[in-house]
Amino acid sequence: MKLFTKNMVSHSCILLVKSELDKLHIPYINVDLGEIEIDGALTAELYQQARQAMQNLGFDILESNQKILTEKIKNIIVEVVHYTEDELKFKFSDYLSSKLNLHYTYLNYVFFKEQGMSIKKYFIAQKIERVKKLITYQELNLTEIAFKTHYSSIAHLSNQFKKMTGFSPSNYKKLNDKMRLPLEQVGLVA
Repeated sequence: MKLFTKNMVSHSCILLVKSELDKLHIPYINVDLGEIEIDGALTAELYQQARQAMQNLGFDILESNQKILTEKIKNIIVEVVHYTEDELKFKFSDYLSSKLNLHYTYLNYVFFKEQGMSIKKYFIAQKIERVKKLITYQELNLTEIAFKTHYSSIAHLSNQFKKMTGFSPSNYKKLNDKMRLPLEQVGLVA
């Protein structure tokens, strides 16, 4: 049995979920971003306990196919943007379509319907959030940040950063309050 969750965006989230499942004595096969594979079926009572435990952690168990698909898309984007260090050697739309075995146009339609923005805009929002994080750490220069976040050039990164935040990367670096968002809040429509 698979359960799909909302807001699981980091590897520490996976550890939290595993811990809660262990406390509830729910045997699982695998826990990944947005997905829990349970060993066997759950009784209605145990399902409700698991649902409540996930909500207490800030995660929701999803039941609608469109919401599940949207979360899968978001988790793939988070994985690529925040946890992939290698240079991207693929067009992201093709990569996403192949990962989910669905046409990109359909994926974008469902994502827009559920999230209120295109996949591309969400992808860019996640990239900008990663750039903010790297600027805040002050360990890399802008050239290194551009490379690490898969931008073709510093100019491209700077233009997109200013368009999304209203600040140039250098002006952002000077701010006392860096205005970073938790990953689960990136791309939320106000």
